[in-house]
Amino acid sequence: MSDALDVVVIGAGLAGLYCARDLARQGHRVAIVDRKSDPGDKVQTTGIFVRKTFVETDLPHRFLGNPLRRVRLHGPRGSELALESDKDEFRIGRMPAMYRHLLRQATDAGAVWMPRTTFEGSQQTSAGSTVFVREDGVRRELRARFVAGADGARSRVARDLGLDVNDRFLVGVEDVLAPCDGRAIDTLHCFLDGELAPGYIAWVAGDAHETHVGVAGEAGRFDPNVALERFRERVAHRFGLDGSTRAERRGGLIPVNGILKRISCDRGLLIGDAAGAVSPLTAGGLDACIRLSGAAARVLAEALRRNDGSLLAEFDGARFRARFVSRLWMRRVISSVTSAFALDAAVSLAALPPLRALARHVFFGRGSFPDVRFAFERAGRAAEA
Repeated sequence: MSDALDVVVIGAGLAGLYCARDLARQGHRVAIVDRKSDPGDKVQTTGIFVRKTFVETDLPHRFLGNPLRRVRLHGPRGSELALESDKDEFRIGRMPAMYRHLLRQATDAGAVWMPRTTFEGSQQTSAGSTVFVREDGVRRELRARFVAGADGARSRVARDLGLDVNDRFLVGVEDVLAPCDGRAIDTLHCFLDGELAPGYIAWVAGDAHETHVGVAGEAGRFDPNVALERFRERVAHRFGLDGSTRAERRGGLIPVNGILKRISCDRGLLIGDAAGAVSPLTAGGLDACIRLSGAAARVLAEALRRNDGSLLAEFDGARFRARFVSRLWMRRVISSVTSAFALDAAVSLAALPPLRALARHVFFGRGSFPDVRFAFERAGRAAEA
């Protein structure tokens, strides 16, 4: 590895791998630091991609399951809302394989992979930062122009760089099951239950390869592992999951405070969960993750080209945050509704117009994350014109 790096990316999840790959493909010297030896180990996300993502981005489609067009919302006392789209709306990614593939793409482009390595902090220098890491128990110093924090909901990079940190979370856990009776689940099933999943949902989703059964709710209001066991018992027979083999258990924190305001400084920036790039309403973050990572790679590349860290000020959470305001209010409303009667009534009412249209917008919405153009990109286009 070269003595000096352009960017050290902390975290080899979807955000970090996308950003590192894009930068490496532009010829920049990039290192990817992660505590795991394999980015496909202990994946935390369910991996449900929405239409906007798998149609408009370069996701490797061979790692995506069969498309889903149907959603069924279940109330705790038996009410249901069924929605169907005329387009493919969701696909579930086989995330371990996808992460390994993205890592290969990044290293093939020249990125340096540093597994079994933890980030311990950084110190500002005249040329950027000295980044302190511990690799296989040995402390190392890396010299880098910029640091990209893709290290999750409780980002250590955020604190190190003096940036904003997440403070509201859901906690989720799910089992990935191997289908045992050959039955394909062609619908995304979402269950409202104030006890099993306070403030959020439980779910069953799958394709021909695997089935995901999970619960998520507001941290501190329930025991997610106990709730998952109870939920699996409830739905096993209905979905043909009796006797299913658990291939994997996933779990983790999901930030739901919306994208943070201060996600960059002249030494680096935050992406993915570290930046709070998750919808406070649906807790979906994969589209925002990919788009924010692409934007980060663009602004980092320009800052490197000009050797000007002040350009990172354009990577301002405020310009992304407006899209999250209404969802933050809806998150507060959802959190306040706890009774089975109220939740069941909400599902029943959602079946009536115009609330049905609102439900379709929530599940099949096309807006997602804003595609931001930076000032240097707008200036470049104007010059070309």
